[in-house]
Amino acid sequence: MTGACLNARRGTERGFILVTVLWILAALAAFTAVYAVYVSDTASASAVRTETLRADGLVVAAVELAALRILSVPAQDRPISGEVRFRMGEANVSARFADEAARIDLNSAAPPVLAGLFQVLGVPEQAAKTYAASIAAWRTPPRGSSAGAGGATSVSRTSALGDDEAAKGQGAFAHAAELARVPGLPADVVAAALPHLTVYAGRREVNPELAGPVVRAALAKAGQGMNDIDNATFATAGETSGEDKAGGDKAGGDGTAIAGASGLTTVAGDTARVTVRVAFDNGRKQGAEAVILLRDFGMDPYRVLLWRDLSWRELADLDAAPAARRKTTGGRP
Repeated sequence: MTGACLNARRGTERGFILVTVLWILAALAAFTAVYAVYVSDTASASAVRTETLRADGLVVAAVELAALRILSVPAQDRPISGEVRFRMGEANVSARFADEAARIDLNSAAPPVLAGLFQVLGVPEQAAKTYAASIAAWRTPPRGSSAGAGGATSVSRTSALGDDEAAKGQGAFAHAAELARVPGLPADVVAAALPHLTVYAGRREVNPELAGPVVRAALAKAGQGMNDIDNATFATAGETSGEDKAGGDKAGGDGTAIAGASGLTTVAGDTARVTVRVAFDNGRKQGAEAVILLRDFGMDPYRVLLWRDLSWRELADLDAAPAARRKTTGGRP
């Protein structure tokens, strides 16, 4: 009896030990599976991170090459637009650049041009003029004493807005999005106008060869003293030569005869907008947009004024857009 009990007890203990070992093996297998998933996810995340770093480096390199392309010729022969392409790191990279004068400068544009833009966007004429006057008043530096050469300008703005509103000048816009801060401008109007505005051109003229149809229509609305020059003239302003309608002088192929007072120019300025697209062989895409100031800063030939990453929708639009035209003001290819 005693032997049978001992054998039964030993069998029970062995069964318990076996179950325990099986549980330990199951736990180790689970831990191994979790660790394998962790390693796999970490490797994937590391690969994505590495690819992102590579894309960032390629974007910077593309901006550098675009700046080199612009600065490789004398200032008077700078291209107003163009494209740089190269392949590196299992990716195709393209950088399209265009003079920033393709947009209306919010700090420099004449009020009639701003009013023309709002009218093209569907704002009634009187309301558009009111919005433009509000912008002109807002961008006026805060004044302490009104005297000197700026007196006439102050009087004209005061007559448009009244003393109280004209005195609320905030100075130049630091970013086009600050347009939303101007009192009286509806949010939908601001959103529609932003793609056609800039604060980096630094001049009142717009380049008609680069401007989009909305901006050209705004210039046509404004008139700018151009004596019935229509949209067709805007589109060909830098490509034809003929008599200047205001003075009868011959206009050169660079279109400088209609620059200045007309509000048009085909001469490249100091700022350019560079749009970069990076497409990896695995299908992943990344892009960025930068506005660069092309001046001699000692060791640096340019400075970045704006930098932002492109969304997937903007990348899709960029793929569908035609390639930038390679044109210069000096007649070079």
